[in-house]
Amino acid sequence: MESTVKELFERYERLFNQALGGDADMDAVASLYATDFIAASPAGVTSGKNDERLQKVMAQGYARYREIETQEMRIRHVRTSPIDEHHCIAHVAWTASYARKEAPDVTIDFDVHYLVQKLGGEAKVFGWVAGDEEALLKKHGIIQASSETA
Repeated sequence: MESTVKELFERYERLFNQALGGDADMDAVASLYATDFIAASPAGVTSGKNDERLQKVMAQGYARYREIETQEMRIRHVRTSPIDEHHCIAHVAWTASYARKEAPDVTIDFDVHYLVQKLGGEAKVFGWVAGDEEALLKKHGIIQASSETA
């Protein structure tokens, strides 16, 4: 399963960078995901379906990454933790590169833990657990802290 999962994330990385370049293939992006998925972060837990809404949300996400001058998303390492013969957790270590107009470019390392299912020889993401991306971007000066109070 490990090689299939690594191939999945090689495709993921390639499609992500293609989208950053403004040439998003949303059907190919959607093919990385199972029919249903869950996502968890400090913002909460959500679930969804792999449908037109997912493609729209993903396209908006790529547009935001371009807006904040994300230049590249690169995988440093993929480690898998098997659950059973069809499931694993893929621990993916990413490096994001950002261009900044009035300061040196920045690279940020972060990890995302993906739930992966392999059926019929094909691996797909059915969930992920991520850290606080907004806080990380603010910490590195990629986005500004909001002056609003809760």
